[in-house]
Amino acid sequence: MCHKIKNGAIFIADAHEDENKSDFYNFLKMIDSKELQTEQLFVMGDMFDLLVGEVEYGVKQYDKYIKLIDKIALHVEVIYFEGNHDFGLNSLFKNVKVIPLKKQPIKTNLEDNTVVYLSHGDKYADFIHSAYTKLIRSKQILKVLNTIDRISNYKISKTIKQSQLEKNICKKIDNFEEMISSKLHLYKADEGAYIVEGHYHQCHQFEEKGINYLNLPSFACNQSYFIVECLQDEKFALRGCNV
Repeated sequence: MCHKIKNGAIFIADAHEDENKSDFYNFLKMIDSKELQTEQLFVMGDMFDLLVGEVEYGVKQYDKYIKLIDKIALHVEVIYFEGNHDFGLNSLFKNVKVIPLKKQPIKTNLEDNTVVYLSHGDKYADFIHSAYTKLIRSKQILKVLNTIDRISNYKISKTIKQSQLEKNICKKIDNFEEMISSKLHLYKADEGAYIVEGHYHQCHQFEEKGINYLNLPSFACNQSYFIVECLQDEKFALRGCNV
């Protein structure tokens, strides 16, 4: 369990930053300069189109981001939940608390002890996706892929990035509540708890059998981040803000 979620903590998810975007980097500079002040920053995954610790293409491309995030973590508690586009990050950061997929969801609390489960959002997928995520995180496989990628002038990485550019990541998912409700039991959450995750880019909240589910929107879609507010009439609220 990580430290309690503090009032005023910032959540940001799914920036999908690439060479054509700089909004996430500008956001980080606001945190670093204390123009935007917080004691905690929850980075909820998929902040880049492709950043894998063992693959040098993305590590080189996002070097300034890596350094800036690690610098921020010297004065802000940074908790980074690995996503399906950014993983193997422990080797890249010295000061950031990295939460790999296998340790998600993390059970934590608000300052009033309300229970909150946090994850990127792709933990409880179908068998094929689960098998793929386990396979692609193998250090041995990644070393081979990185070698092939480098020899081919990073053809693999460039192909993956191009496929991401062609996706409509801001589309609405039909029957989203039904899809999520079918897997809520896997969290084993108690009544009254909150589940907060990204991944789906839906900016949607609902309650199912006493469990409060909150899906964060994609920062890539509207440059929104969220500040935790603990209120008397609503225990957990995220106030949306824009860069």
